[in-house]
Amino acid sequence: MKIGIIGAGQLGQMLALAGFPLALQFRFLDSSPESPGAQVAPIVVGAFDDIAALRKLAGEVDVVTYEFENVPVAALHEMAAARPCFPPVDALRVSQDRILEKELFGRLGIPTPPYRAVDTLADLEAGVAALGLPCVLKTRRLGYDGRGQRVLKRRSDVGPAWEALGSVPLILEGFVKFDREVSIVGARSSRGETRCYPIVTNTHREGILRVTVAPTRDARLQRAAEGHLHRVLDHFGYAGVLTIEFFVAGGRLIANEMAPRVHNSGHWTIEGAVTSQFENHLRAILGLPLGDTSPVGHAAMVNYIGTMPDRDRVLALPGAHHHDYGKAPRANRKLGHCTVVAPTAAQRDAVLRQLLRRIPR
Repeated sequence: MKIGIIGAGQLGQMLALAGFPLALQFRFLDSSPESPGAQVAPIVVGAFDDIAALRKLAGEVDVVTYEFENVPVAALHEMAAARPCFPPVDALRVSQDRILEKELFGRLGIPTPPYRAVDTLADLEAGVAALGLPCVLKTRRLGYDGRGQRVLKRRSDVGPAWEALGSVPLILEGFVKFDREVSIVGARSSRGETRCYPIVTNTHREGILRVTVAPTRDARLQRAAEGHLHRVLDHFGYAGVLTIEFFVAGGRLIANEMAPRVHNSGHWTIEGAVTSQFENHLRAILGLPLGDTSPVGHAAMVNYIGTMPDRDRVLALPGAHHHDYGKAPRANRKLGHCTVVAPTAAQRDAVLRQLLRRIPR
């Protein structure tokens, strides 16, 4: 069985690594022959909307998936006409537009921040008046890791934010005074079986995920998050891994966004869960029985951003697992990660503190 993956970044690389023990083979489509996936499988080189490249990939594989949200929907329709393609194209289409995403959440009864569509400066002024300050202006499409966003704290922020972002359709969201940020990762197979991982607590800086701590033991929030996730999975007749990120405010979950793919906040599952999110994604799209999503201890995942740490100093820490994606250093670029797994939360937190001191900030 050969799996085609659109995108050959670190997520694709880790999908392939998870699939080798299942006797799966892989092919990637990516614009760069030097992407991380090249370390583990051949790459069909071409743009994501290159019809010839898409057809070449389709001709070499049995099933197609993707590893990031900015794949052109038309390209996936092209692939889906030739080969089974998971997750569903419609899930990708909705996730690519923050308005469509919020509207879906609303129809499914999933709480979100208040929001307004913004296409003109007048729309922005009206939205600020309706939602109040502070609020957050975001591009509707293509924003990730903090890109395409401006926090409006005072009236004088409105004009500069419009100048910076106003050339594309936007969304204005009410600012959520949250207690913490959490996410849930789950998988639904093409046969309808569903498994959820425990919710995790995430820490971001400059819009980029820095630390994930797992599990977050809160039975009430876990039930709520699983309920929200199941409604989205069932709505799309989903197959694959899906992630929803939430704010926790006043003891309630408020949905921020979803990702129809394996997710950075699920990297801890490689060593910290019985079955990783990457293996379960592959099981799900192939209709195989899903694996156990239980944690095997207490885990923390730390991203390496911009600069790699000294490998020996990281590996000297008990329970530390070092992942180097093989990418060239660049400011704000995710180059790798480390997962710490320990028998108790206290032991995990002690090692996490040491790890953070050994990572360039």
